[in-house]
Amino acid sequence: MNRISAHEELHYIHRTGWLRAAVLGANDGILSTASLMIGIAAAAASMNDILLAGIAALVAGALSMAAGEYVSVSSQSDIERADLETERKALRDNPDGEHEELAQIYMARGVPDDLARQVATALTDSGALEAHARDELGISDMSKARPFQAAWSSALSFAVGATLPIVAAVLAPTAQVGPAIAVVSLLGLTLLGVLSARAGGAPVIKAVTRIVFWGMAAMAVTALVGRLFGVAV
Repeated sequence: MNRISAHEELHYIHRTGWLRAAVLGANDGILSTASLMIGIAAAAASMNDILLAGIAALVAGALSMAAGEYVSVSSQSDIERADLETERKALRDNPDGEHEELAQIYMARGVPDDLARQVATALTDSGALEAHARDELGISDMSKARPFQAAWSSALSFAVGATLPIVAAVLAPTAQVGPAIAVVSLLGLTLLGVLSARAGGAPVIKAVTRIVFWGMAAMAVTALVGRLFGVAV
């Protein structure tokens, strides 16, 4: 093994864009669909009503997640483009000032003055806008907003998550639909917590505890409302 590869480290930050959207979508898919179906089941609705609510929640939720993620991340992308255009204009109109600004950024991080100016010169020569985008604005390839990626990740993961409580309802005995949905959904949330923690390099126990606790709370409250008011919520 060569010296470079021997010192390579495994990082997870490049997964932030799609992982956040996927975890949010799957969590929302399981939780919102299961809670809705449990609330309707607690209101003594028929099996057809429960399944119809679940399917409607899957379709509407997936589309809503896709649209919401696309709009919100597109707004972030618009801001990034506007800032880059401002920076591009500044580099064209005042290159010396921008060079000094870049050097000052490195000085503030502890780089000696002369070396900071040398680094600023080298990075400006190799790509001034990229250097300012990264070190002044905090925009890089890893953090750049990607609306389409966020949209399809959220929609697909929501649909997969929402499928779990629907399948549980189909396979469960009629008298045990509510508990079956709850158990399967909590197992799904547990698996999601494990997978998201592994993919993001986070502690598994903490991730699972967090996602399962809030899942149980949401389903319990919705079941209570359905039982008290006898309506689909």
